[in-house]
Parts: sequence; structure tokens; C-alpha cells
Amino acid sequence: MSPAPSITGKTRLYAIVGDPVVQVRSPQVYCAEFAKAGVDAVLVPMHIAAAEIHDVLPALLKLKNLDGVLVTSPFKADAMSIAAEVHPRARRVGAVNALRRGANGLWFGDMFDGEGFVRGILAHGHKVSGRRALVLGCGGAGSAIAGALIDAGVSSITVFDPDEARAQNVSDALSKSSGACRVTAGSADAAGKDLIVNASVVGMRESDGMPADFSTLTADVLVGDVVLRPEDRPTALIAHAKRCGCPVVTGVDMHEGQVDAILEFFGIYRSA
Repeated sequence: MSPAPSITGKTRLYAIVGDPVVQVRSPQVYCAEFAKAGVDAVLVPMHIAAAEIHDVLPALLKLKNLDGVLVTSPFKADAMSIAAEVHPRARRVGAVNALRRGANGLWFGDMFDGEGFVRGILAHGHKVSGRRALVLGCGGAGSAIAGALIDAGVSSITVFDPDEARAQNVSDALSKSSGACRVTAGSADAAGKDLIVNASVVGMRESDGMPADFSTLTADVLVGDVVLRPEDRPTALIAHAKRCGCPVVTGVDMHEGQVDAILEFFGIYRSA
């Protein structure tokens, strides 16, 4: 077991906020990375009730020894509205999942869900360019992933959400900067798709089934799921995809893909 970090009055603070936060792995991951980089800092989970986010988070950001915040469900859109400045890719999808204090004291927000997912795909040696994607779930993560897939060169994306108006709004927003990529709001139909991504909350509970009816998948379909589950207890979608012989990218892969990018966002760099 690694020794506990030595916390003093000089230790810098980072937080991860959500409702709930019991499921997050970020404190272990980032505290270990801070220690490796020789940075005197810790990241702690902070559970904020959804109804209190606009009272509690602005107050939290006033702490003088707080340098950064990770944002998980359901606060990614709220955090963007609270940030003083926002990266264009985050503004495109209307959500942020990381905040940092700038030299001017103002809080800057960015979104790394999409970049983390794409890095996860590439780390497994799969290509992104030219694929025909279906993204399930049009919240902060789904919108960010769709945006990152556009930037990575997919040929088309269909976005699906049970709230059809929400899906249409995301499609309309992404289409404004999609270039040659065709973006549409549609059904959760795997026909004609070779990249399927579950960016919904389906799969967070052990009892959850699949996010849509994918009874048959061919082995050329790359299947991704943002839900963080251990390898021996995969989501129903990932388990089904493996049975069909499909390559998969999991929530763990996406999380690992974000770590480098977020550390760099915080001004902390891993040694080569």
C-alpha cells in the first residue's frame, strides 16, 4: 500500500464534485499522479446536492488554496455557466468537466470527455477517421464525445436521446461546425453504423440492461461505453459486444485517456 500523502498548510487542493460521488475513482488516480510529479496537492471528493450546486460551487471556488475542480454528473452544464471563461469546444457542447484557476484569479472551464474517449480508442490501435457513429445520450459527455469524433474525422454521426428535442438541439449545435461530417438526430439503430457509443447513464447500476436493442452486432463495429465498471463486471453493452466479437472501449479506457490531458490542463506534466 502506498504511503498516505503528507498534508500540510501548504498543500494545494483539487476537488471532484458530483451527486453522487461515491463511485468516482479520480481521488486515487490524481493523488497518485500528483505524488509521482512531486506536486504537493491532493484531490478530494465533494458531494453537492443537485438543488444546491449554484450556491455551493461558487462558494467553493472562493477558497484561496483550491487550484482545480473536476466535474461529474449532473453538474457539467451548471459548471459551464459558473465559469468565467470557457474553451470553445466546451462552449460548443454546453458543458465542462474541469475548472482551473487562472493567473488572473478567474476560473476557466474545459471539456475532456470527448478527448478522453478518442484517446482511449487510439490507445487500443483502432481508427476513428471515416467511421459512421451512433452516440446514445445527449448530455455533457455524449455531446462532447460527438464533438470530438467530428474533430477526429468520422464521416457521419447520429445522436440519440429519449428526449428527442434534446437530441435535435445537440445535432443542430454540432452541425454548425461539423465540416464534411453529417450530423443528424435519429433513432438508436445500429444499421449502417460501425461505431456505437453509449454516453447515457444506462449501465451505472448492476441491474441495468443495454441502452438500446442491439440484438446482433457484426465484428467490424467498434463499441464504446462511458460507464466506469471493472473489467470483470462490464456493462451489459460491453459484455454483449464482446460476445459478438466486437472491439470495445470502456469507461476505464476513456477515464485513462483523460488523465494526461487534464493533468496538463492543471499545469502538471507526467515524466517521460
